[in-house]
Amino acid sequence: MANHKSALKRIRANERRRIQNRFHGKTMRNAIRKFRLLEDKSEATEKLPVMISMIDKMAKLSVIHKNKAANLKSKLTRKVNTLA
Repeated sequence: MANHKSALKRIRANERRRIQNRFHGKTMRNAIRKFRLLEDKSEATEKLPVMISMIDKMAKLSVIHKNKAANLKSKLTRKVNTLA
């Protein structure tokens, strides 16, 4: 058990951040899942910048690693380019 006030505060803050990170990560994963189901190229092209922005924000907040963000952006861009 924590012995200092600062340690107790750190435990509370860490729990808040953990919950926020889980929420943001899950929201991003759900958005990517929906994006991958798109079949219309114009709609996918329109939504791609939004997805890239979301992924970049998650990498900036350290919810995901920057290399994972780069891989996701690359795969989503390739998907949009292969749509007919």
